[in-house]
Amino acid sequence: MKAGVVLNSSMAKRLIAKGVVACTTVRKALVDGTVVVTLGTTNALVAEEILGEPIDRGAFAAGFIDDQWNVNDRLGELGEIVVRKGKRIDIDPKDLCNSLGNGDVVIKGGNALDRRGMVGVLMGASNGGTVGRYLSLALARGVDIIIPISLQKMVCSSISSIARQLGSGRIELCMGTPCGMQLLPGQVITEINALEMLFPVEVMQVAAGGVGKGKGSISLLIEGEDTSVRAAFDLVSSLRNEREIKLKGNV
Repeated sequence: MKAGVVLNSSMAKRLIAKGVVACTTVRKALVDGTVVVTLGTTNALVAEEILGEPIDRGAFAAGFIDDQWNVNDRLGELGEIVVRKGKRIDIDPKDLCNSLGNGDVVIKGGNALDRRGMVGVLMGASNGGTVGRYLSLALARGVDIIIPISLQKMVCSSISSIARQLGSGRIELCMGTPCGMQLLPGQVITEINALEMLFPVEVMQVAAGGVGKGKGSISLLIEGEDTSVRAAFDLVSSLRNEREIKLKGNV
């Protein structure tokens, strides 16, 4: 059986969030280790799926893109969400960094996904922001990096070539805050990965974009046994009322 579905940005974020929670690495860390959910619009929904309750989505973002490269006006109101052995904890960022090790997970979203599956993160902060705080530490200690990112963020150029060209000191004119880009290694979870984790189906992207409610959407084809395809179709259909995340920039 085959089914076609269309996901707008809000639907895609929720689906990806469900996929992250279904990921074996994340599930194990939620029981036996520490999971750090860093700021981000998709990660706001990841946090909701992990905690089983809503959070203040408007405060759970740092940089974002609207009509420019922007910075959240509410940046600083909320920090990373940390769950240790199934319970949310409050912990000083320095103590958190010192405590992370093998078996723990850092969840960090991205801004660009290339055809090879490499992810890039825009960095407006001179110190590298969240990715600057956690990336080297995670790679050095064997902390797993999980990267929820939509296929809407697919780019034609390679992330490595983009990273070589960007940088706040290299950009003379910019709509918003000039940024650099950091390559982000880790396990990528897109809408396709999420559906294939949640159901025994095969998924492929068949179209992108649209108008009206379909602006910025992706279209997927789901294939598999009837029961599995119908279950996946029903899940996607149930996400149609997912509300849009509202952010206000300060640039």
